Amino acid sequence: MMNRGMRTDYALRQRYRAIFSYTGMIFMLGGLLMLTPLIALLAWPEEQIYSLGFIIPAAIIFGMGMMMWIPLRPREPIVLTVQEGGVIVLISWIMICAFSAFPLMIVNKLGFTQAVFESVSGYTTTGLSVVDVTKASHLILLWRSIMQLAGGAGFAIIILASITEPAGPGFTIAEGRTDQLVPNVRRSSKLVLRIYSGYAIVGVAAYCLAGMTPFEAINHAFPAISTGGFSDKPENIGHWDSATIEAISIALMIMGNLNFLTAYLFLKGKLKTVTRNGEVRLMAFLIPVSSLILFIFVCRGLYPTFGKSIRVAIFETVSALTTTGFSTVSYTNWNATGFLVLIVLMLIGGGTCSTAGGIKQYRIYLLFKSLLWEIRRPLFPRTTVFGNYV
Repeated sequence: MMNRGMRTDYALRQRYRAIFSYTGMIFMLGGLLMLTPLIALLAWPEEQIYSLGFIIPAAIIFGMGMMMWIPLRPREPIVLTVQEGGVIVLISWIMICAFSAFPLMIVNKLGFTQAVFESVSGYTTTGLSVVDVTKASHLILLWRSIMQLAGGAGFAIIILASITEPAGPGFTIAEGRTDQLVPNVRRSSKLVLRIYSGYAIVGVAAYCLAGMTPFEAINHAFPAISTGGFSDKPENIGHWDSATIEAISIALMIMGNLNFLTAYLFLKGKLKTVTRNGEVRLMAFLIPVSSLILFIFVCRGLYPTFGKSIRVAIFETVSALTTTGFSTVSYTNWNATGFLVLIVLMLIGGGTCSTAGGIKQYRIYLLFKSLLWEIRRPLFPRTTVFGNYV
């Protein structure tokens, strides 16, 4: 029988094996993901000269992953703690962001710092860019959108959880995904994948019906649902000046703004539960109020028609609140009021555990309700019991 020290050493070795093996699996998934832009070669075969820029880094990180996963993979699901999940997530995203920068360096001739900046901006769905989209190849433009799609929902993490099923929620919690749709981690991850993939498919189809080419539709649907904001057009969504395309974009941005649990309930038809959600209520308040402020103090005096002013006010409000960064106009002539409204909305941000950034709407809603409760409490008898104030 093993003594206490030997049992501790054995358990520690198992912990390290789990960390390295699951990290290796994510490396493998990252390598496969890096090959997906090559599908664009079917439409633009002349860009085959750029294929090695994707194949070489993909092969390297995939090989590293295989050397970690195959010899160390657990024989049965491991219960990962949040700390162990955090280590896996940290190492995985640092390495994947670094290797994802190589196609940008090799194909688009960016410097190392610029390429890493673009890669990190993509995976974190920040949307800041140093790529000149008018000169970038189709492979690079598609790769930028795929990075945002993957990063928006922690794609590699969710795929790994749905395939290998590490027991316990520590893995997904460490990545920031606490909204388990069902008690089982694997089933929950698969549901998130289905919802997210459904967003992408519907978004691409809707954009195509609205007049975009399939390539343009992919390069705007992916960033819209991931609330990332990359575009293959310098003018962004404003390139089309189309109310239909703007409406589709608004719908996709709002769906990306919702956390997956709320989206799941909405798709299940539980509208009453959705409308009672604090984030949904806050969003339903902020969008019309902010749009009205922008219309009155900014857009009404800048754009030639009433319809255009309304469209700009609503679109820019939704884009800022969801932290997507899409735009239909230049902000050159905007006044301080417009900038203030957009900045405040971006700070508030999207739903908890959604693809959007910011402080998060739930925290703002909770802060507001708590403030009201603190104001009301002294006005009532000490024995009063308050319920459902959040």
